[in-house]
Amino acid sequence: MTTTYNDDILFFDGINILDLALLNQTPFYLYSENIIANNFLKYQKSFGDNPHLICYSVKANSNLSILSLLVKLGSGFDIVSGGELSRVIQAGGDPSKTVFSGVGKTEEEIRFALSKNIMCFNIESRDELRTINAIALEKKSCANVSIRINPAIDVDTHPYITTGMQDNKFGIEQSEILDIYKEAHELKGINITGIDFHIGSQIMDIGPFKESILKVIAIAKELKKNNIKLSHIDIGGGLGIPYDNERSPDKSLFISEIVDLLKPLATKILIEPGRSIVGEAGLLISKVINIKKSTSKNFIIVDAGMNDLLRPPLYNAYHSIKEIVDNGANKIVCDVVGPVCETADFIGKDRNLSVLKGDYIAVESVGAYGFSLSSNYNTRMKSAEYLIAKDGQNIKKIRDRDTIKQILENETKYLL
Repeated sequence: MTTTYNDDILFFDGINILDLALLNQTPFYLYSENIIANNFLKYQKSFGDNPHLICYSVKANSNLSILSLLVKLGSGFDIVSGGELSRVIQAGGDPSKTVFSGVGKTEEEIRFALSKNIMCFNIESRDELRTINAIALEKKSCANVSIRINPAIDVDTHPYITTGMQDNKFGIEQSEILDIYKEAHELKGINITGIDFHIGSQIMDIGPFKESILKVIAIAKELKKNNIKLSHIDIGGGLGIPYDNERSPDKSLFISEIVDLLKPLATKILIEPGRSIVGEAGLLISKVINIKKSTSKNFIIVDAGMNDLLRPPLYNAYHSIKEIVDNGANKIVCDVVGPVCETADFIGKDRNLSVLKGDYIAVESVGAYGFSLSSNYNTRMKSAEYLIAKDGQNIKKIRDRDTIKQILENETKYLL
């Protein structure tokens, strides 16, 4: 894990979290620039001289400061909406290093992305291919596309975050892939640049990636026989991180094995990591509001709810929870729950903790799909976000906490 105790006080990237919690309204997110940069550079260095582009998955954590940090490190981006493209541009990102994924791109989003000259669209269906072609012709331009194959690969992860199995909505079945490439090759508004796949998220075994790549290699060879050449192969993202002391895949070993497999094709390799760059770089800091004991359960009620961190109720996801002051005594088995009016509003179940009302806790490894999945449910304010700068001294506020005025300002009160 990324936290350590010093004189019973929890520290993160050299920062005393208790001092920070006492000075700022909870709950709030706290990120480490060093951890984000180190994770990105580990990928970057692992490729060596092999042609590649790392396209950070914006959906994992889309804060403008984090995107800007990745821009400076040379990152490209993987987006799934026009809004995310706007974020990339505002953060200083290069649209020509941006791939547009997702099954439901609207015509408005396609036009916007074309106008910004993105690197390519990752095509998810025949309908989408034809829509993009029509819009490109209407604009007297040509759209770069990569076609996403659904490799029908089973992976050991939560069913809600698999994306490459036969019954998932993503990608095109292998039996149809050659035919759709042939159609794309004939369309005047389409320029084929690559092929891609994405088999899921939080994957701890590189075996399914290798199995998928072998399928893609066979397809690439078949395409070449049909005079369809690929300039890149996009292997997607999905590499997991340890949430409960699991052994996570080594980035360098993962990349070296991928490079070895794909080297005979002499194409550029694209990869779309998200969680494995920002996941371990984030904490959620929360204050204990009440302690409630019943005949069957102990509840630690904190001020962070499922609107702040949705992963536990959505996926039954595990996150380590630590006391910010560790007194080392009188630990009780408890459920850590929030104030939202839902039974599913929990952060962790059956945890051993020793806290009193007014104490603070830290929820670990929430840098990915933490704030980005948050909401204003129960008219609760979204949390502030802070970033520990590279020097380990300065802490920058990179998002203000919501206000009630902001939440209500888009609504109109009608007098009936």
